[in-house]
Amino acid sequence: MRLLVGPVTAVERLLASAPVDHVLTLVSPDAENPPPSAPRTLLRFNDIVEARPGLVMPSAADIAAILALRETPTLLIHCHAGVSRSTAAAYILACAVRPKGEEAILAAQLRAASPEATPNILMVALADAALERGGAMSAAVAGIGRGVDCYEGSTVDWALD
Repeated sequence: MRLLVGPVTAVERLLASAPVDHVLTLVSPDAENPPPSAPRTLLRFNDIVEARPGLVMPSAADIAAILALRETPTLLIHCHAGVSRSTAAAYILACAVRPKGEEAILAAQLRAASPEATPNILMVALADAALERGGAMSAAVAGIGRGVDCYEGSTVDWALD
């Protein structure tokens, strides 16, 4: 599996850089519809980790939709800034396709590829439960800590062979 990850502003460049089998778009419920990319999975939830009035939290159904893409050969994943939702989805998929016990290695790889990456911890916790990792995913993401401050995250080209 190959994951191309970044902010919405990098989508066209990432699409031009490599053949992409599918696009995963993670945006807020009130965001404008991004330009069409087919085939695409569009998930709408806010980048939050606890309930807040008027906002939509990521759900187990959202995580199931992300995990359903684990057999996609080349997947482009983007959110608004390419920092939290998209990096969480990439980490979740990396864990889904790699053996248990590699959670910390994968988190370290994500950090090396994107110093700004701050995966959404609620998304990771939901996936940790869905993949029955016993907290290892959440602990690994906590271990890499918050990424460096930025306006947008780096683009990531992550081969998971």
